[in-house]
Amino acid sequence: MTDFYVTTQCLENYGSHCHSGKFSDDSHCWKFKTGTDYIVSGLYKHQDAMAFVASICMYNGIGWKEFPSECITVCEWNAKWDMDNPNDVEYRDFKLKYVERVDPRTFDRALHERKMNVTLGEF
Repeated sequence: MTDFYVTTQCLENYGSHCHSGKFSDDSHCWKFKTGTDYIVSGLYKHQDAMAFVASICMYNGIGWKEFPSECITVCEWNAKWDMDNPNDVEYRDFKLKYVERVDPRTFDRALHERKMNVTLGEF
Protein backbone atom coordinates (compact mmCIF):
# COMPACT_ATOMS: atom_id res chain seq x y z
CA MET A 1 0.00 0.00 0.00
CA THR A 2 1.03 3.56 -0.69
CA ASP A 3 0.38 6.79 1.19
CA PHE A 4 -1.08 9.53 -1.01
CA TYR A 5 -1.16 13.31 -0.62
CA VAL A 6 -4.52 14.59 -1.89
CA THR A 7 -5.29 18.30 -2.20
CA THR A 8 -8.76 19.78 -2.55
CA GLN A 9 -9.78 23.05 -4.17
CA CYS A 10 -12.61 25.25 -2.92
CA LEU A 11 -14.65 27.88 -4.72
CA GLU A 12 -16.82 30.52 -3.08
CA ASN A 13 -19.66 32.22 -4.92
CA TYR A 14 -19.73 35.85 -3.78
CA GLY A 15 -22.84 36.31 -5.91
CA SER A 16 -24.81 34.10 -3.53
CA HIS A 17 -24.16 36.42 -0.58
CA CYS A 18 -26.80 38.95 -1.59
CA HIS A 19 -28.23 37.58 -4.87
CA SER A 20 -29.25 34.17 -6.17
CA GLY A 21 -25.69 33.32 -7.22
CA LYS A 22 -27.03 31.56 -10.31
CA PHE A 23 -25.48 31.56 -13.76
CA SER A 24 -28.93 31.86 -15.34
CA ASP A 25 -29.48 35.39 -14.00
CA ASP A 26 -25.80 36.40 -14.20
CA SER A 27 -25.46 36.92 -10.45
CA HIS A 28 -22.60 34.45 -9.99
CA CYS A 29 -19.13 35.56 -8.93
CA TRP A 30 -16.91 32.53 -8.19
CA LYS A 31 -13.53 32.96 -6.47
CA PHE A 32 -10.89 30.33 -5.75
CA LYS A 33 -10.34 29.61 -2.06
CA THR A 34 -7.93 27.36 -0.27
CA GLY A 35 -8.76 23.69 0.11
CA THR A 36 -7.75 20.93 2.49
CA ASP A 37 -4.78 18.60 2.28
CA TYR A 38 -5.13 14.91 3.15
CA ILE A 39 -2.64 12.11 3.63
CA VAL A 40 -4.52 8.95 2.70
CA SER A 41 -3.22 5.58 3.88
CA GLY A 42 -4.47 2.07 3.23
CA LEU A 43 -4.96 2.21 -0.54
CA TYR A 44 -3.01 1.11 -3.62
CA LYS A 45 -4.07 3.51 -6.39
CA HIS A 46 -4.19 7.26 -6.92
CA GLN A 47 -7.77 6.94 -8.18
CA ASP A 48 -8.87 5.20 -4.99
CA ALA A 49 -7.26 7.87 -2.78
CA MET A 50 -8.88 10.67 -4.77
CA ALA A 51 -12.27 8.93 -4.75
CA PHE A 52 -12.07 8.35 -0.99
CA VAL A 53 -11.26 12.00 -0.34
CA ALA A 54 -14.11 12.97 -2.67
CA SER A 55 -16.46 10.82 -0.61
CA ILE A 56 -15.59 12.69 2.58
CA CYS A 57 -15.12 16.27 1.35
CA MET A 58 -17.05 16.99 -1.83
CA TYR A 59 -19.62 19.72 -1.50
CA ASN A 60 -21.54 21.27 -4.38
CA GLY A 61 -23.73 24.12 -3.15
CA ILE A 62 -24.75 27.44 -4.71
CA GLY A 63 -22.34 29.33 -2.44
CA TRP A 64 -19.48 26.86 -1.96
CA LYS A 65 -17.86 23.96 -3.79
CA GLU A 66 -15.04 21.67 -2.70
CA PHE A 67 -13.49 18.87 -4.73
CA PRO A 68 -10.21 16.91 -4.96
CA SER A 69 -7.80 18.53 -7.41
CA GLU A 70 -4.46 16.74 -7.08
CA CYS A 71 -3.25 13.34 -5.92
CA ILE A 72 0.41 12.34 -5.66
CA THR A 73 2.28 9.84 -3.52
CA VAL A 74 3.71 11.10 -0.25
CA CYS A 75 7.16 10.23 -1.65
CA GLU A 76 6.50 12.53 -4.62
CA TRP A 77 5.20 15.22 -2.27
CA ASN A 78 8.32 14.97 -0.08
CA ALA A 79 10.58 15.23 -3.15
CA LYS A 80 9.09 18.65 -3.99
CA TRP A 81 10.80 20.31 -1.03
CA ASP A 82 14.35 21.67 -0.99
CA MET A 83 15.35 20.74 2.54
CA ASP A 84 18.41 23.01 2.28
CA ASN A 85 16.08 25.99 1.90
CA PRO A 86 14.79 27.17 5.29
CA ASN A 87 11.61 28.56 3.68
CA ASP A 88 10.80 25.15 2.20
CA VAL A 89 11.48 23.46 5.53
CA GLU A 90 9.21 25.90 7.36
CA TYR A 91 6.37 25.62 4.84
CA ARG A 92 6.60 21.82 4.67
CA ASP A 93 6.38 21.66 8.47
CA PHE A 94 3.37 23.99 8.37
CA LYS A 95 1.61 21.80 5.79
CA LEU A 96 2.29 18.66 7.85
CA LYS A 97 0.96 20.33 10.99
CA TYR A 98 -2.47 20.92 9.41
CA VAL A 99 -2.84 17.97 7.01
CA GLU A 100 -5.80 15.64 7.62
CA ARG A 101 -4.65 12.03 7.97
CA VAL A 102 -7.28 9.53 6.88
CA ASP A 103 -7.48 5.80 6.21
CA PRO A 104 -10.64 4.17 4.81
CA ARG A 105 -10.07 1.12 7.02
CA THR A 106 -10.34 3.18 10.21
CA PHE A 107 -12.23 6.29 9.10
CA ASP A 108 -14.89 7.37 11.59
CA ARG A 109 -17.53 9.05 9.47
CA ALA A 110 -19.65 10.21 12.40
CA LEU A 111 -16.66 11.87 14.06
CA HIS A 112 -15.67 13.58 10.80
CA GLU A 113 -19.25 14.80 10.24
CA ARG A 114 -19.35 16.32 13.72
CA LYS A 115 -15.99 17.98 13.16
CA MET A 116 -17.05 19.38 9.79
CA ASN A 117 -20.66 20.00 10.89
CA VAL A 118 -22.03 18.28 7.76
CA THR A 119 -23.65 15.01 6.75
CA LEU A 120 -21.53 13.04 4.31
CA GLY A 121 -24.12 10.52 3.17
CA GLU A 122 -23.15 7.07 1.95
CA PHE A 123 -19.78 6.17 0.48
